[in-house]
Amino acid sequence: MASVFSKIISGEIPGRFVWEDEDVVGFLTIAPVTQGHTLIVPREEIDQWQDVDGAVFGKLTSVAQKIGQAVVKGFDAPRAGFLIAGLEVPHLHLHVFPAYDMGNFDISGADPSPSAESQDEAASKIRAALTELGYGDNVPA
Repeated sequence: MASVFSKIISGEIPGRFVWEDEDVVGFLTIAPVTQGHTLIVPREEIDQWQDVDGAVFGKLTSVAQKIGQAVVKGFDAPRAGFLIAGLEVPHLHLHVFPAYDMGNFDISGADPSPSAESQDEAASKIRAALTELGYGDNVPA
């Protein structure tokens, strides 16, 4: 059975994508800890981060760095947070988000129902920042 992330990647379920390439996608989470909280996900279904091929993991973290640069720029955040949790969906995903304090690293404090307007605004800010940083080729329209 396909994971919920595979269904988002295939378009069966809508997602707010900010990054796409042949191996990796980035889309906003539906439960952000801060506005701009993005998930970096391999297209291939891999459950646990310690089981992923090193080259794929390297690509994931490279994209996570780029998204991190974009969330700092787009949200004027002092830091970009980075977490691997993986308990909620059995498909490897990296969490990248604007971080303002240590409380932002507690995923249990995520907003379970952000407004569509807030999510659309966040996606636009990240896409614009990625384009400005020179990564426009991977920014979906």
